[in-house]
Amino acid sequence: MANREILEEKSYKTVYREGNTIVKEFTPSHPKANVFNEAYIHACVEGCGVSVPKILGVAPSGGGWALSMEYVEGRTLQQMIDAEPEKAAEYLEKLVDIQLEVGKYRVPQLRNTRYKMEEAINTLTEIDASTKYELLQRIHGMKRHTKLCHGDLVPSNIIIREDGSWIVLDWAHATSGNAGADAAITYLRFSLEQPKIADQYLRLFCKKADMAIQYVQTWMPIVAAAQLTKHKEAERELLEKWISVAEYQ
Repeated sequence: MANREILEEKSYKTVYREGNTIVKEFTPSHPKANVFNEAYIHACVEGCGVSVPKILGVAPSGGGWALSMEYVEGRTLQQMIDAEPEKAAEYLEKLVDIQLEVGKYRVPQLRNTRYKMEEAINTLTEIDASTKYELLQRIHGMKRHTKLCHGDLVPSNIIIREDGSWIVLDWAHATSGNAGADAAITYLRFSLEQPKIADQYLRLFCKKADMAIQYVQTWMPIVAAAQLTKHKEAERELLEKWISVAEYQ
């Protein structure tokens, strides 16, 4: 048996490499349905020709379930940014180009972005009824698009191979819907984790997508509310600030 190399550890999963295989092993408390749903989404995206690791299977492991896929050699865009911060603008442009390329695909089997956001907001108890109403009305007013949206496209989820080609990881949150929503999610992640380049990303995305920054901004309270359902205390202040925008627009 090949040695296991731990790549990531979170409260609900451990990701490790074993030879030419990457395994995401979930804790026994992690819902079985969520593991199979992630495998289903990944398989649908892979089947449409998107550059993703090949999924290998789902199996019981450690009292819970594990999802396995092929190992891909290369460096993540985040590793490249960390190693060469002076090239951050160049690597951000690469991320945006990949995000726009992903958005050209159509994967009709996936849930619609609008419905997923609506469902998340309906579960919130942290906001009052008026704010929730404003957020839901905002969702209902959005145009119905069918672009492939990754749902968490950050530099750590993109691998660049030695030949310059790319591959995108972690499709658990993918939906079919609005590119503006996907950009708002990426912008939120940057704002939470790398605020110095968040605005640079947003300007670059909107320029390349020929999309008004104001359109992405209309999604920001929605994606912030959806993120609030994850109950991460360190994020609460920024998320509530974003959500409050819905109260006066």
